[in-house]
Amino acid sequence: MNMETKLRIHNITAKAALKFGSEAWVLKKREEQRLEAAQMKFLRHLLGITKLDKEKNQSIRGKTGAQNIIKEIKQYQKKWLQDVQRMERNRLPRQALKFST
Repeated sequence: MNMETKLRIHNITAKAALKFGSEAWVLKKREEQRLEAAQMKFLRHLLGITKLDKEKNQSIRGKTGAQNIIKEIKQYQKKWLQDVQRMERNRLPRQALKFST
């Protein structure tokens, strides 16, 4: 299987699983580290690189063309917020956003 096919499968499965439900997350530093570690584990496996090879994360991302998963999640959250703000006032996500105690 060539690298392009492997990357497509990664984007469809692993990345989607890591980002599932992320529009409502409040990420703490530890959670960001764990998400990034999971992404790098997938990418290393995809390239056949082990941690013993001491390849830097930036180098691995360069080889695969992958973006940092945290940046992707933050972009997705911004897009979701814009979508919610454009919704009609009677929609539940918009009401939840404007809810105050």
